[in-house]
Amino acid sequence: MKKKSIGLLPRIVIAMALGIGAGYLFPSWLARCFVTFNGIFSQYLGFIIPLLIVGFVAAAIAELGKKAGKLLIFTCALAYAFTLLSGIVSYSTGAWLFPSMIEPGLALGDGEAAANLAPYFTVSITPLMGVLTALVLAFVMGLGTAQVGNSALLRGLNGFRDVIAWVINSSIIPLLPLYIFGIFLDMTITGQVGGILLTFVKIIAVIFVLHVLILVVQYSIACIVTKQNPIKCLLTMLPAYFTALGTASSAATIPVTLKRATMLGVDQEIAGFTVPLCATIHMSGSTLKIVACALALMIAQGMPYDFPMFMGFIAMLGISIIAAPGVPGGAIMASLGILATMLGFSEADLALMIALYIAMDSFGTACNVTGDGAISMIVNAAFNKGLRKRNLVLESTETLA
Repeated sequence: MKKKSIGLLPRIVIAMALGIGAGYLFPSWLARCFVTFNGIFSQYLGFIIPLLIVGFVAAAIAELGKKAGKLLIFTCALAYAFTLLSGIVSYSTGAWLFPSMIEPGLALGDGEAAANLAPYFTVSITPLMGVLTALVLAFVMGLGTAQVGNSALLRGLNGFRDVIAWVINSSIIPLLPLYIFGIFLDMTITGQVGGILLTFVKIIAVIFVLHVLILVVQYSIACIVTKQNPIKCLLTMLPAYFTALGTASSAATIPVTLKRATMLGVDQEIAGFTVPLCATIHMSGSTLKIVACALALMIAQGMPYDFPMFMGFIAMLGISIIAAPGVPGGAIMASLGILATMLGFSEADLALMIALYIAMDSFGTACNVTGDGAISMIVNAAFNKGLRKRNLVLESTETLA
């Protein structure tokens, strides 16, 4: 008999509901036990984040560098441009709508009740390096390994990435529901949970509409280049969208995305290159969610924000979450460091970001995957003439032989 495992999203939802219920029932001494755990877990998470960035980004850049060429550079630049566009659209829409939708004044972790929930003890775990240092190190190691061509070092980077992925899957992901439980327990006791849940509902609706909007924009751009109908192209990609919605996995959706991309007229060879690559580097949907959630929480708490601040954050986010889709919730895990350093998020803010992100994980993945088709169409239009010319030369040579 196979054991039926509950997915991460249902566990997070159950943890939130139990945390709210426990907030009305638990005595303070019991609640402080969970607050103590949360303090230790957040320290552990802070220690892992720089290692996660080095492990994911360095290996991804090293792998990409091995295939260096015009096709790779163009595809990466296009995927990054779409990711930046998604973040900018998310910020602009949120800055326009959220102030009228969200009442500021929410203060996480403040008040007399919060003071009564102090942890029994704390454990300080100092990270080996800061987040920006980790990003620079990842770039140096990734680019250096690609240029030098050291296969042993590449295997080492891949092995380190596998270790970090194992740490996340074996310790962080299983403990996340307990962490979220403690956060919502704390917020219920301090009387903040009502405002948070109202914020949740409002921004989830906006983010879903934004996902549709960004896909329309991406396919409009692709169809201007390829002279096709964007509506027909989007309808063609719907099976990939729903597959990603059901699996919440870019990797698992690659066969469907590949087949649908060829139905859009993308050459098989180009689709075979762009689709698997974009499953790793194209993160429009994830960026959209993270930016919108971060902005909503900042507005709710009355934190200062502006476009230059978020533009820098979006630019760093597009790099830091490279290769993160291979791990459940990997994108939000990889972004926690820059959320703290660039936007000033607290422990409670980061926990809420995790809960918000995972609650919409499938929608972000579906947006990422569907957008891969638009990127494939543009790359195909840019490179297909040269590819056909090369294939004709090869065919002619074989005929003469």
